[in-house]
Formats: sequence, C-alpha cells, structure tokens
Amino acid sequence: MTSLASTVPSTTTRVARWRASFVDAEPALADLFERLHRAHDPPLHVNRQADVKPDELPAVLDGAPIAIIDHTSMPTAVAARCLGLKHVVFLGTGARSYMDPEALAALGIAVHTIKGYGDTAVAECAFALMWAAARGLARMDRELRAGRWPRSEGMQLRGKTLGLIGFGGIAQELARLALGAGMRVVAWNRSSREHPDVEFVAIDALLAASHVVSLHLLLTDQTRGFLSRVRIAAMRDGAVLINTARGALLDEPALIDALASGKLAHAGLDVFTVEPLPAQHPFTLLSNVTLSAHSAFRTPEASINLVEAALVHCRRIAADSGGA
Repeated sequence: MTSLASTVPSTTTRVARWRASFVDAEPALADLFERLHRAHDPPLHVNRQADVKPDELPAVLDGAPIAIIDHTSMPTAVAARCLGLKHVVFLGTGARSYMDPEALAALGIAVHTIKGYGDTAVAECAFALMWAAARGLARMDRELRAGRWPRSEGMQLRGKTLGLIGFGGIAQELARLALGAGMRVVAWNRSSREHPDVEFVAIDALLAASHVVSLHLLLTDQTRGFLSRVRIAAMRDGAVLINTARGALLDEPALIDALASGKLAHAGLDVFTVEPLPAQHPFTLLSNVTLSAHSAFRTPEASINLVEAALVHCRRIAADSGGA
C-alpha cells in the first residue's frame, strides 16, 4: 500500500516544478542571479543571450512556469504560445511598456513587478542630469573635445524651484537631494500626499513655477502622454525638463519643438518612446539635450536589490503553490 507521505510532494519536488528562466540576461545581471541563487530555490536557467526577439520566448522558456524578464517585449499572442507559463517576474516597475498585464491575467499568467529597488540610484541620476543640464556640461564636453572653447552662462540651482510630477519613492529621494542643495521643492501627485518641506500644488501651478520639472509617474493608460504639448507650453520659459521615468509619459515631438525654439532651455533624458534611441533621432541633434541610455537604475547596489527581490518572488510562488 502506498503511504500518505509518498503521495505528498516534498518541498524539493514542489520547488523544482516551479523552475524559472531568466530569458534576456545581460552579463552583470546574469552573474548576480547565478551568485545569489540558493541551492533550495526553484531551479533557474539564465539565458545569456540578452537580445531575444519576442517570437523566441517560447523556445527560450522551454516550458518553464516562471519567466524573468528584463527588457524583452512579451506580446499576449506570444505568451499564449509559452506552454506552462504561469508567472512573469518583471525586473522593474514598468511592465506595461513590455506587456499587457490584464491580457496576460486573462490567460492565467500573473505579472509581478519590483518596486523600490533603485529609488536612490534613479534619484541620483535625475539629480546628475539636472545639474548637467543646468550648466550645459555635456555640450561643453563635446565642444572642448572638438577643439573649441565654449563658455556660456548656466543656471544656478540654489534657490530655484524643482517641480516633481509624481511623488513615489524616487521623487522622495530626489526631493531630499534637492532640499539639501538649497532648492525649493513643489510636487503634484495623483493621490493626496504630505512630506516635510515639500509643497503640494496643482499641476498647472507646478508647471508655471518650476525652473526644473522632473517626471516620476508610472506609465499607465491614464498617464501616457501626461506631459502633453499643452502642458509643455504651460511650463516656465527657460525651464529644464528631466525624465528618468518612461518616454511615453510625454509628447516627444512637442518637447523637441520646445527645445528647438528655446521655450525650454534644456532636457536631461534617460528614457525614450523607442529604445534603443534610433541613430539621428532629433534628440541626438539638439545641443540642449543631455542623454543617458536608460541606465538611471544601474548601480551595483540597485542591481543586488533587484535580483534579490526577483528571487524572493520565485521563492514565494513556489511556496504558495502547495502541492500543485
């Protein structure tokens, strides 16, 4: 007679059923996943081919119930072909830029995101872009390397107003840095917030008053295109715009026009509607734009936080599965 114990999957067997596949691992993240993965974690396959096309996902996953995704799009039709897929662990907060969580849920696939892992890293990048934009450092660097000697006045930020659109963890970190630099900080958030030394105002008031505007919204159907042509026109003349959130939060053609006309003095951009940024994109041709390659969150500290959080998701999924 078969014993009861033999009919109940062991913890090891149950965890093994919930194997995970990191489908698009760049070298640094691949090394971290392999280093931080524990012996009793769900088995993990790390695909070191970072450039994965969506149509390749079913083969890369090879029946794994958990997909870990960094930057690869997962169209719903492709997800439907990923046999056995039950969970997607997206490495960040912006899953909607790469997949439709509601449509995947209808297929029985849950999407898990990771918040807070890089708040300080992203805020420091936004802070760096703000200062570089205010002083035209990137332009001067380019000109000096070309043998020229450009000297122009920059914006002194002490005493100026920083407007934060959205007030989550990253914006709170940026507020801390800006307040320490002697700036006035105002903010607008979709829900009511309070924070020491930060004044919460209506969006129109923020745009009109701010010498620097920094975007910190999640990308949703409601926030897509939030900084529209009308709102860009309502910004203070000569203002600086910083975006380390998502490119689709703003009207890029309207921003290009505002920069070309001098309506805005400068933009510091880490994110774009199309990534990688195409060659000869207008942003690359404007001297009053400072660019970085969607790298605001990339520090060793943030990466460790990110990988640990992803592995926690995998452990929880396996633990919650019971005997399934």
